[in-house]
Amino acid sequence: MSKVTSKDGTEIAYDTKGAGPALVLVDGALCYRGFGPMTHLAELLAPRFTVFTFDRRGRGESSNSKPYAVEREVEDIDALIQKAGGRAHVFGTSSGGCLALETASRLGTRVSKLAMYEAPYQSGAEARQQWNTYRKQLSEAIAAGRKGDALVLFMKLVGTPDDAIGGMRQSPMWAGLEAIAPTLAYDAAALGDDRWLPEGRASKVVSPTLVLNGTVLPFMKDTAVALAKAIPHAQQRTLDGQPHDVNLEVLAPVLAEFFG
Repeated sequence: MSKVTSKDGTEIAYDTKGAGPALVLVDGALCYRGFGPMTHLAELLAPRFTVFTFDRRGRGESSNSKPYAVEREVEDIDALIQKAGGRAHVFGTSSGGCLALETASRLGTRVSKLAMYEAPYQSGAEARQQWNTYRKQLSEAIAAGRKGDALVLFMKLVGTPDDAIGGMRQSPMWAGLEAIAPTLAYDAAALGDDRWLPEGRASKVVSPTLVLNGTVLPFMKDTAVALAKAIPHAQQRTLDGQPHDVNLEVLAPVLAEFFG
């Protein structure tokens, strides 16, 4: 494990695996190097790339600085890109895909290529109302120190059944999830005030881009198609049969082909 210092002084913990062009992997909500898909994905991609996995600020072994802004997380990724030599490919999944998009729109050609899997933007009045209610309740729970309630709000938002949530609350992993529950506000910020697709920022991405989606959540394909249309040099691809928690053995060859 190594650390790099971001622009505001936050220390970002990271690992590297493999050799070849630099590739930065950006986690979604509640994930970090010690919990989530990116460590295994890095192993699958390491034969062809120098893969950077890292703990987003406030998670794992990274520190945190206030006040939070999406720009600070872009600076965190930029610090890793500078460590990699000034340019790198970037891949993000779920809300990490939203953050990867923000990074590419702000850093320009320092992002060599961009790929995203199911960045969960969703338009429509009903989705907007649900999102506004979630963000309000999440902010209240975090401000009051009710980390467990914040986790439950998120899990209900993404459709986790009540019995599954009950089982997780009794498991050893729950305490670890509670420790990083405040960073759910960071993922919410990455999706924006209304969760709608940010066409203006997407149009600023100059990197060749691959927008991926599965088929279990139908709205994700609509989002991916719209994103690919908004980004100037983008292609869209559907991974048949894949859920939001994508099979890494299916995903890795697609990313290797695109980034390679």
